[in-house]
Amino acid sequence: MATIVVQRPKLAWHERWFLSTLVKGLKITLSHAVKTFLQIAGKKPKVTMEYPEQKWDEHLPEYYRGAPALVTDEHGRERCVSCQLCEFICPPKAIKIIPGEIPSDDPWSKVEKRPKEFDIDMIRCIYCGMCEEVCPEQAIFLRKDYAITGLSRKEMVHHKAKLYEIGGVRTGLVNKWNELK
Repeated sequence: MATIVVQRPKLAWHERWFLSTLVKGLKITLSHAVKTFLQIAGKKPKVTMEYPEQKWDEHLPEYYRGAPALVTDEHGRERCVSCQLCEFICPPKAIKIIPGEIPSDDPWSKVEKRPKEFDIDMIRCIYCGMCEEVCPEQAIFLRKDYAITGLSRKEMVHHKAKLYEIGGVRTGLVNKWNELK
């Protein structure tokens, strides 16, 4: 095995003292300072948005994935069948479902189960959308909401009632309630 000797290039005096690099950095900094000054003076339009007063709601793209929520059908019935696919596919394990049985005297007892408890920890949720994709009954949807706040960790765990409240109603065929199934 041969040894290869690599010759380092000779540096000029300004390269050894990093003067050219310093001048390049100052040039970039000064150009940004001038742009900001012109923006403040009103010569250019604003780039930043004043967050609490202005929001991104009308500028959100169609493919934006926000926080997950549960939805009901147009008759107010739960769409979720507690299949727990969303819980199993969730990468950070933010979803926790405890299935419960539907009583036999209920007209929809053929479904067998519904969620007794359904919790999503919004601190752990990474808004990947996998729960929405895997749901066979289209019971979980990602809202276009990016401002989810709470004063404690306990407030950031959304329970079943809160998830249905913020999710709303979705219309369309639900396999769970389909009589032909």
